[in-house]
Amino acid sequence: METEQRKLSNTFNKFFDSEKSSGVLLMFCTALALAITNSSFGGRYLAFWQTKLGSLTLEHWINDGLMAVFFLLIGLELERELYSGELSNIKNALLPMFAAVGGMVAPAAIHFALNAGTPSQAGIGIPMATDIAFALAVLAILGKRVPASLKVFVVAFAVMDDLGAIVIIAAVYTTKFSLAYLLGALAVWTVLVVLNRFLRVMSRVPYLLGGAVMWYFMLQSGVHATIASVALAFAIPYSAKDEDQASPSHKLEHLLHKPVAFIVLPLFALANTGVVLGGDWVQGLASMNSLGIAAGLLLGKPLGVVLLSFLAVAIGLCQLPTGLSWRHIFGAGILGGIGFTMSIFITNLAFAGEPAALNSSKMAILLASLTAGTLGFLWLRFLGREAAAGGDPDPAG
Repeated sequence: METEQRKLSNTFNKFFDSEKSSGVLLMFCTALALAITNSSFGGRYLAFWQTKLGSLTLEHWINDGLMAVFFLLIGLELERELYSGELSNIKNALLPMFAAVGGMVAPAAIHFALNAGTPSQAGIGIPMATDIAFALAVLAILGKRVPASLKVFVVAFAVMDDLGAIVIIAAVYTTKFSLAYLLGALAVWTVLVVLNRFLRVMSRVPYLLGGAVMWYFMLQSGVHATIASVALAFAIPYSAKDEDQASPSHKLEHLLHKPVAFIVLPLFALANTGVVLGGDWVQGLASMNSLGIAAGLLLGKPLGVVLLSFLAVAIGLCQLPTGLSWRHIFGAGILGGIGFTMSIFITNLAFAGEPAALNSSKMAILLASLTAGTLGFLWLRFLGREAAAGGDPDPAG
């Protein structure tokens, strides 16, 4: 058992290392995009991402194509956690599950309260997601000042958070719908599951080819193509017992870490964080939509994460992981307010063709994410070790 756990820990550490490195690189790419956009080269820089490649612009290829690879990695990580990681035990899975639900519902409720009945109500999904890369980058800087179980908890609830955001994308931001294409995607997925569960095909090739076809069908169906990536992850063979021999899922997850961290997400940041700081950017931040995004990320996230987690522990459904106290959970909730990648992704869907709303929403996301990262770091830096030593009372006990 100890050997198996050590191997799982090594896999988790590789994922953690790639995500924290990606977070640092994302910060640089964001700063670079902002600087170029607001320089004399800004017009040409923004026009470059609108260059047509076939039927889609370069920006669309990144957001709909390359980001599908990112969501495949998220799906593979979730699959591993569910089968042999922290989420494989229902008691362990329930706490981050409740945290994720609270971290989605509370921010959405705040945004809805401020924007109900207005065109900006479409932004309700923007403050619901957590950026894993940035959150883990902050935890990496903190190092041994926070327990390892906090890193596992943040990954678990952030992955579930992103999965919830994907469901929201499918349910809320579908502008057109084709049942025929959706059924086609479902048929391809069914074939892949049969190859896995019944024929035990272990080569990655048919799954990746089928995944490409499923991505195309899902794109044409009107449901966002990222759903195909997560579905594909759960069709690829995985076995905890085979991890020493590397199952197809484990091999693919390992293969995707660096391309996603150092190519996909940096390109996404460069293409999507070019916010123009015009003379009215402050007024844009004062809009109800921007306030809803900022309040959702900075207030809704930590409150939702802590309240739902506290409720789950208080009624005896689960307990705090070893070494964690409620101060850690609150710190994790603050870090959950780093929306960035998923929040910007949803912004592009919510306000497509509305440059003013896109610009102000992205600025609100960037400022709120920066604030959440700073506050989360300071909270855990000065209170994390003290909480681990003393602990907080158990509401269930």
